[in-house]
Amino acid sequence: MNITSIFNLFSYTFMQRALIVGLLISISSSFLGIFLVLRKYSMIGDGLAHVSFATVALALLFNQSPLILSIPIVSLSSLLILKLSEENRIGGDAAIGLISSTAVAIGVMISSLSNGFSVDLYSYLFGSILIISEMDVYLSMILSLIIVCTVLYFYQDLFAMTYDMDYAKVSGRKTRRLNQIISFLTSITIVLGIRVVGTMLISSLIIFPTVSALRLSNSFKSTIIWAVIISSFSVVLGLFVSISFDLPTGSSIVLINAIIFVLSSWLSIVRKEG
Repeated sequence: MNITSIFNLFSYTFMQRALIVGLLISISSSFLGIFLVLRKYSMIGDGLAHVSFATVALALLFNQSPLILSIPIVSLSSLLILKLSEENRIGGDAAIGLISSTAVAIGVMISSLSNGFSVDLYSYLFGSILIISEMDVYLSMILSLIIVCTVLYFYQDLFAMTYDMDYAKVSGRKTRRLNQIISFLTSITIVLGIRVVGTMLISSLIIFPTVSALRLSNSFKSTIIWAVIISSFSVVLGLFVSISFDLPTGSSIVLINAIIFVLSSWLSIVRKEG
């Protein structure tokens, strides 16, 4: 397939939707990623992705909308993980493991009741640009706007909470409410993002761009900017690669993120040695 043919594909509505939603989700995940990664809480994306797998399987079993069913259940799961992680005997990683493993077991059980993995469930597992609807576009726009405005409005509080939680609490910042807000926005991002990269790979959009950006930047703000650039570039290039070589979109986006991470790590090493 030549370049002209590829560009012509972007004249189709489903490709335009995939590009818009992909870019908006990449922006959302990048703004949230830095707070999750620096607080060593990034695997919540993976845990919530497993929960969304169970909700999608349940929705398809009863012929319901996966989006409508997933948003409330995944949101409640994020708050449950947060609640469990606040207990002294259960850490954040253990809380994520408890919820995610239970959700996967439920999802597999439901899929077995529906005679195995259907084509629709497979699309949600690994992403498919063909299932992105007009509603997804509008929801992604609203979500991105809310996340950007939230981060900008609570920037100082989030900054203090990310680097020193004890100081944030002592200084009177409402850390509990901010944690709940970040968890809720992360859950919505996960649900919308599975349309593009699937439940098995969505957490990579939160982790990879931020980790790569941390190797290229020297400040908190520049890390967010670099993460947005890297994530957006990966989505656009991933779509081009998947169309050109008839490869899964989600896998293409994640592998490009992985390559960028390797290159950014190499540049970081070279810069330190220089």
